[in-house]
Amino acid sequence: MKEKDLMDSIENEEWVEIENFEEEKLKYEAYAAATLKDEQINIRIPGRDLEELKRKAIEEGLTYQALISSILHKFISGKLVEAK
Repeated sequence: MKEKDLMDSIENEEWVEIENFEEEKLKYEAYAAATLKDEQINIRIPGRDLEELKRKAIEEGLTYQALISSILHKFISGKLVEAK
């Protein structure tokens, strides 16, 4: 897109503000992190935990594998915090 086209689209109010920008940003960062296919692992977890992960993943619009990857990434990077 040329600079003039971009300016025209802004002036014509074709752009909208993203509600909950920080939340959306984190969600898409999780998507990006989940697409890095460096290594594959197999783990065993209780069926109840897997079902709960799948339920939460659906709420977040993710696959359960992407949710697990996101949780592990947050833990490793020190960004996983306990709910109060």
